Amino acid sequence: MRAAFSLWRGLGGLALAALAIGSAAAQSAPPAGAPPGAAIPPPPFLQSSPGLTGALSKIARLGAVTLGYREASVPFSFLDRAGRPIGYSMDICAAIVEEIGRTLGRDDLKVAYEKVTSETRLQAVADGKVDLECGSTTANAERAKIVSFSPMIFVAGAKVMVARTTPWADFRSLKGKTVAATSGTTTVAALKKLDERFGLGVKLVEAPDHEQAYQLLVDGKVDGVANDDVLLAGLIAQHKSGDRFKVAGELLSYDPYGIAYAHADRPMREAIERAFRTLAKSNEIDFIYDKWFKRPLPNGEAFRIPMSPQLEEAFRTFETEIEHQSE
Repeated sequence: MRAAFSLWRGLGGLALAALAIGSAAAQSAPPAGAPPGAAIPPPPFLQSSPGLTGALSKIARLGAVTLGYREASVPFSFLDRAGRPIGYSMDICAAIVEEIGRTLGRDDLKVAYEKVTSETRLQAVADGKVDLECGSTTANAERAKIVSFSPMIFVAGAKVMVARTTPWADFRSLKGKTVAATSGTTTVAALKKLDERFGLGVKLVEAPDHEQAYQLLVDGKVDGVANDDVLLAGLIAQHKSGDRFKVAGELLSYDPYGIAYAHADRPMREAIERAFRTLAKSNEIDFIYDKWFKRPLPNGEAFRIPMSPQLEEAFRTFETEIEHQSE
């Protein structure tokens, strides 16, 4: 995250925010020359900008943005050795936070972190626990009924990770296999649909998170792990045991990722779109992508995944919008 932000962790950060609010309010005083009993104005950071609604109104009032993070969605959102959330999605969210600060005319916004999982992430956004969900979340029509999504940040697709010695041709190789997948992911739905359509007899084991699904494969309790291809590559890169496995076969689904935020929150949507335009204009989005997909990760491993044509086109669209606006 950028040095301009004070980085908080979880509820501890929100507690500090509450203390700061109480302290500043206690120090407020009536304007000089005001008659006795005059109302005490709230401190500046409690004064929401006129016309603000939704999450930005809350952020202006509290002076903090809460980011939902994942523990093991490498390289999108995961913990470094010091236990701090890092990753591609986290860096994009940092850029959005900067834009929110510009929108509110503030350079003192705090960042709080809230851990989410595949099963809790969307509800955390819908309930207002997190302002931005910065993970590896597929944007689709069903989920768009609950939350809204930023422009696309990545394009993935589900595949299966199996032992290197396992023969694998295509999706029919799933027939009769026991496969683990993370609960609450689009991969679970894709596998069930594929199994129902082709009568593959897949035995699906749902794991609470990506790490536990991977461990089932390591322990020999399942024949494979199904997940988005890039997340499977992340698991292989992250673990010493990863060289025992391969990501096999064709794509089982199409999964465009986005940053989730409160449903139909127009001020937040506009701030996010401005942030994306800034990232495109400065080419910082290319730097962020290269940082997480082409260069070595903190553990020394590297994905070396070039940007997909679909993602290049999406980012180019923002550059075109900027050019048209400047004409």
